[in-house]
Amino acid sequence: MATLENDARTVLTLDAGGTNFVFSAMQGLKEIAEPVRLQAHPNDLDKSLDTLVSGFRQVMSRLEKKPAAISFAFPGPADYPNGIIDNVGNLPAFGGGVALKDFLEEQFQLPVFINNDGDLFAYGEAIAGFLPKVNRMLEEAGSAKRYSKLFGVTIGTGFGGGLVADGRLYIGDNSAAGEIWITRNKRRPYSFAEEGVSIRAVRGSYARLAGLTLEEVPSPKEIYEIGTGQRQGNRQAALGAFAELGEVLGDALANAITLLDGLVVIGGGLSAAYPLFIGAVLAEMNGTLESYSGKKFSRLIQRCFDLENEQERKLFLAGQVKTICVPRSRRTVPYDSMKRIGLGLSVLETSRAVSVGAYAFALSQMDSR
Repeated sequence: MATLENDARTVLTLDAGGTNFVFSAMQGLKEIAEPVRLQAHPNDLDKSLDTLVSGFRQVMSRLEKKPAAISFAFPGPADYPNGIIDNVGNLPAFGGGVALKDFLEEQFQLPVFINNDGDLFAYGEAIAGFLPKVNRMLEEAGSAKRYSKLFGVTIGTGFGGGLVADGRLYIGDNSAAGEIWITRNKRRPYSFAEEGVSIRAVRGSYARLAGLTLEEVPSPKEIYEIGTGQRQGNRQAALGAFAELGEVLGDALANAITLLDGLVVIGGGLSAAYPLFIGAVLAEMNGTLESYSGKKFSRLIQRCFDLENEQERKLFLAGQVKTICVPRSRRTVPYDSMKRIGLGLSVLETSRAVSVGAYAFALSQMDSR
């Protein structure tokens, strides 16, 4: 953390959306250039490539020295290590395979690193956000427990994810690790999880529960305000909509965490409604499954805690510590028998976490060469 904060190298960054590309630069975990916002031209590859070159050049002209690298998130599908984009969603111009890394390296004579936004969100929170915050809290509480694994999810227009283990971003052999959006949807097993964990999920659930058409449904922000009593509307429908999202999210996270066994951080636009869905998430993760004979088992080996809740946080930090004897010895050792997972909100906020992740990833890759 301290090393990155004091690093003098500058990295050009990009927030790539389907409508606009926003260019900037980062040094020492701080944004040091006024952002440049340009139209993305999602359906015209030549114009989109021209935008990329123009945006980075404009940012470079505002810097005092040459940047060390370019690093950013770009929507997939993609072969991220080789920087080949094959997006057919919000940037259809890049469908079929575009060697974006090689193109930009030829244009700028700089190393270029491209990743998924969910991956970089998780990496940013692991480097300078949620993961170090939790470990600091454990240290201050006198606990010997520490975490080195983090699963980050973003919920908003879509449902993204990223994995970090022992300080390293894990993207998998096909650049497809952490693709939690396509796990099975608990409420509708024939569908995928993102259909139940997204803006359209909240609006769809509210419409059904309130007996409205989609055209009549307010925005998720307004539904949240209805659920918290800040706005007039069908409060039960609002609470039910976020509870349904939480159930699907909790099921997906429970499946993911059995493989990673680490902390969970939640970001994205819908994370603002965390108080309305976290209860359903924890009910799912701390729930039960059954054997064929009907015997109940805990859904997870670990117990899950909401670290945004003071009482839950105290229980998480305390654990269950006892002293045990070493067999055939007079020595004793402390033993924390509570296997536990902490869940909480993004510390850096989503867009900044992605930028920090992009910056840190570029430096780590250059330093490892």
